[in-house]
Order: sequence, then C-alpha cells, then structure tokens
Amino acid sequence: MLSQDRIKELKLFALKIRMETIRQIGNLGFGHIGGAMSIADTLAVLYGELMNIDPDNPKWEDRDWLVCSKGHAGPALYAALALKGYFPVEELETLNRPGTNLPSHCDRNKTIGVDMTTGSLGQGASLAVGIALGHRLNGRDSYTYLILGDGEIQEGQVWEAVLFAAHQKLDRLIAFVDYNKQQLDGYVKDINDLGDVKAKFENFGWHALEIDGHDVKQIYEAVAKAKEVNGKPSVIVLHTIKGKDCSFAEGIVDNHHMTVSREQMNEALAVLEEKLNGMVRT
Repeated sequence: MLSQDRIKELKLFALKIRMETIRQIGNLGFGHIGGAMSIADTLAVLYGELMNIDPDNPKWEDRDWLVCSKGHAGPALYAALALKGYFPVEELETLNRPGTNLPSHCDRNKTIGVDMTTGSLGQGASLAVGIALGHRLNGRDSYTYLILGDGEIQEGQVWEAVLFAAHQKLDRLIAFVDYNKQQLDGYVKDINDLGDVKAKFENFGWHALEIDGHDVKQIYEAVAKAKEVNGKPSVIVLHTIKGKDCSFAEGIVDNHHMTVSREQMNEALAVLEEKLNGMVRT
C-alpha cells in the first residue's frame, strides 16, 4: 500500500516529468508532445516507486528493464531519467539537436538509462518479450516493463509477440497500453477501431487490467496485482488523455507532433508551476 505522502510525492514527480517534457520540446520548437504527456504518471510510478534500478549503475545486470515501444515519447522518459539522476537535468536542453545524446526516439546506444532502442512502432513488443525470456533463461528475477501506444497495437507484430509471451508464460513481463484514444492522424476509433483492448489481451492468454492511467495509486496497485499472477504475462490498459496537463496540447486533435512557440511553452509551464506550488503547500 502506498501512503498518502508517497502518493503525493509520485504526483509531484509526474508533474515534474511533464514540466521537463514541455521545456525540452518548447526549447526545440517542435516535438511529440501528446503521447509523451499521457505516460508521465506511469513513468513516475515505475521510476519513482516500483522499478529495481540504480542510476549510479545503469548497466546493472539484475535491474528491471523498461521498453518504451512508442519511442517517440522519449522526451518523457528522458525527463524521468534526468530527474532520477541518470544524467544532468541540463542535458535535456539538447533534445534532438546536433550531437545530442537525446534523440527524437529512444536509443540505448546514446542515452544513459534507456534500456532498448525503439521507435519503429510495433517492434518494441517483440524486443520486450525477448528481454523477458532472456532474463528467465539467465536465471534473473528482473521484471520487464513495456509501454505500447494504442495506435501502435494495430501492428500485427505486436500480436505475434503477445501470443508468444503467453505461450512462454512470461509472468515477469508487464505491459502498459497508453490508451489515449488518438494516433498520429486522428482518433483511433475512426482509423482502426480497437474494440475491447482488455478482452483482446485476455483472449491471447494474458492477465489484463483496465484503470485510470493518470491515477498513480491505481497504477501502483495494478502492477502489484500483476506481480501476484503466475504463469502468464500481464497488461494494464491505461485510459489516458493525449497531451494531458499541457495547456496548448490537451484536447487538440493534431497533438501527436506539434510546433511549439516560446509563448506556449512559458504559458504551459506557468500553469504547471502553479499546480506544483499548490501541491507542495497542501
């Protein structure tokens, strides 16, 4: 069980991830803002509470791994890593610039703390399954966490990996579907309706849960329940809002990749700064 103090700390961590994400993309002037903002709460719970990691030893062999298959959400992951001390927060200012270690999509060969290169959508699921199987073959108890986009799970390769993971009984693999209902060029239901995502995974042999993806307590408890399941992988379907808590992106249809002015950035940061200060005072 999370104490009220820990819940507050995780909410603050998620808020800081959002602020640093906006700052990265705003300083650059463009980027994948929508899907980065919608997974901030999940990243806060994973890196702030659940994952067995060591920022001072990022290649520790017995660590838990995260595969952010929707690799364009890298700025949110970079923010979480920097705030946890993997590298200086100031380095976030180099996002997607020449010579940077923080490319537009996640790259394990460039960014300290990134466990797997991703961004070619659909392939991250197979990579995570391979990692989880490798850990078991090597006798490690590490968990492998996987973040998938809702548009991404229209890819056939995802379901090949899902089927294989169930067959192999990879119960130390926990996936999240960032179900923010939008993809690059519109609403998921208008482009390729997913139907009942939870039921689909269950039909493929997975343990499945469905929660509010912006509630850190629900995220924590869902992972705890997943860890109690033996003999099958787990998926947590996160009902989220694309562009969550970003004043210029939330509620906008075309918020997958946006140009961002300094004025928009400063306005969004001011809103979140006020929210942060209010949370700190309570």
